[in-house]
Amino acid sequence: MPKVNNNCELPDRELNFETSRSGGPGGQHVNKVETRVTVVFDVAGSPSLTDAQKARIMTALASRIDTRGVLRVSADDSRSQSTNKALAVERLVELLRQALIVHKKRRPTRPTLASTKRRVSEKKRRGDTKRLRGKVSGDD
Repeated sequence: MPKVNNNCELPDRELNFETSRSGGPGGQHVNKVETRVTVVFDVAGSPSLTDAQKARIMTALASRIDTRGVLRVSADDSRSQSTNKALAVERLVELLRQALIVHKKRRPTRPTLASTKRRVSEKKRRGDTKRLRGKVSGDD
């Protein structure tokens, strides 16, 4: 039972696994062994998620979720199916964890008086430097 965060755990029965042949080099081995693992998680139909959690996940992972509300995560890094299964579950949990993080809203602040004075004096100094670079008049 993978734990997403303090409020959310995914029961194993909600995770479906599909295996397929992994691509890339490998000769005979790659052509006869199904090592790629895809975890299929039905976000829309999950009883372990609240409606608010489902909405957050659906908006945050909209590009990765299909029209039926199903999220698929694959792993084919290893030659071992069990390792790829663990990697796929880990990636799914991390995706859900990131999607469920509620970011604090930025509260706009105003610059302090001291920082404003520093900025203005620096602008004044820079302007004086540039003014002194100008042509020297020949009125001697």
